[in-house]
Amino acid sequence: MPKYLAQFSYSHEAMAAMIENPADRETAVRAILESVGAHLESLYWMFGAQDGIAIVDAPDSVTMAGISAAVSSTGGLTSETHELFSSADVRQILATAGRARANFTPPGQSR
Repeated sequence: MPKYLAQFSYSHEAMAAMIENPADRETAVRAILESVGAHLESLYWMFGAQDGIAIVDAPDSVTMAGISAAVSSTGGLTSETHELFSSADVRQILATAGRARANFTPPGQSR
């Protein structure tokens, strides 16, 4: 199953609500993921530009995009998601890039 890194930040209103009424957000994250066949590998909170990250196993990019759209639609947070690749994946990506580059004609040049 593909892995994804989701970086997230809560809105000021959502953060204020969590301070007033602390709750286990990991339970909510697991519930939305499992409802569409995904799985939470890990969830970390941090300070800086984002409030946290989640590592998610999801069936495919369409599923992960749907999760992202559902969560963002609430207005409680913003997120940015990236697909993660293993070392084996990178070897395959680079091999594909080599084959593709051999057949690419840069702009302004003719083949």
